[in-house]
Amino acid sequence: MNIAFFLIPKLEVISLKESSTLRQTLERMEHHRYTAIPILSDDGKYVGTVTEGDLLWYIKNKHELNFDNIHHYPLSDLPLRLDMKPVRINATMENLIRLVTSQNFVPVIDDSDAFIGIVRRSDIIEYCASMFTVNN
Repeated sequence: MNIAFFLIPKLEVISLKESSTLRQTLERMEHHRYTAIPILSDDGKYVGTVTEGDLLWYIKNKHELNFDNIHHYPLSDLPLRLDMKPVRINATMENLIRLVTSQNFVPVIDDSDAFIGIVRRSDIIEYCASMFTVNN
C-alpha cells in the first residue's frame, strides 16, 4: 500500500509558521480544538510539532510570561518535548505504522524535505480494521 493513499494534503492541514507567536499558537489550537499542530519554516519545510504540553510547561516555567505579553514570544523559542518524526512520501507502510503507534499523526515530506501533508493514526486504524473485517 502507498502512503499517498492516506495523505491529507498540506492545503487541508492546519499548521503554524515558525515565525508565529505563542498567542497565535494558542488561539489556533483553541479554535480548531487540536492538541498538536505541525510547525513549518517560511520555506515550507517541516520543523516539528507543537503540543499543548509544550505550551503549558513553557508558560509555567517562564515567570514573566502572561496572557498580556504572550504575543511578544515567538514559537521558535518554545522547546518541543516530543520529536514527532516525519516520513518521506515513498516510505514503506511498515515505517509509517511504526511511527503512527506513538504519534496521533505523521507528517509527510517530499524528497526536498518540503512538508506535503499528514497521515492520521485514526485513518490507519480504520484501514486495518476494515482489512481485518474483510478477512474474517
